[in-house]
Order: sequence, then structure tokens, then C-alpha cells
Amino acid sequence: MSIRNYDREFKLNAVKLYRESQKPMSKICKDLEIPISTLSGWVKEFESHGEESFPGSGKLKPCNEEVYLLKKQLADVTLERDILKKAIAIFSKPKGTK
Repeated sequence: MSIRNYDREFKLNAVKLYRESQKPMSKICKDLEIPISTLSGWVKEFESHGEESFPGSGKLKPCNEEVYLLKKQLADVTLERDILKKAIAIFSKPKGTK
């Protein structure tokens, strides 16, 4: 069994088809050749996040983007601090010692 990847547009269209049609989920899944659990997950995500659903690979949801940026900034500041600590240790040695 292979793992299939679906683009954002396909997912949104599948959810829209389910929400706007009178067809049961099983019929839509059969027509689209996707598992019921897949469409069910997409519907739940759409209900939770609306148009921000399915950001795609490498893209973050807006709610996670700030956390990612803050973690990146923290890592940069930590690295700068460590470099400054080493520089202070090097420059504070008395002359003549190595």
C-alpha cells in the first residue's frame, strides 16, 4: 500500500463537496478514491481551522508560525551569548598566558 499525498486544493474541494452535497461520506470517498478516515480527518481539520487548514508541506499554520519564529530567535540569542562568553574568557586572560 502506498502513501498518497493530496494538495491543498484537492482537500478543500473534497471537504466542500462533502459539506455541500447530500451524498454520504462513503459515496464521496468511493468517487474520489480516498479512505473514509482521510476525508473525515480533513473535515475535522476544516471545521477547526477553516480556510487556514491544510497549509502544505513546509508551511506553518499562523498559530504555529509565531512559536517557530520565537524558538528560532531564542536559538540565535543563545548562540550569541555562548560566543560572547567565550570571547570574554579569551580577552580577560592576563597577558603572557596562553
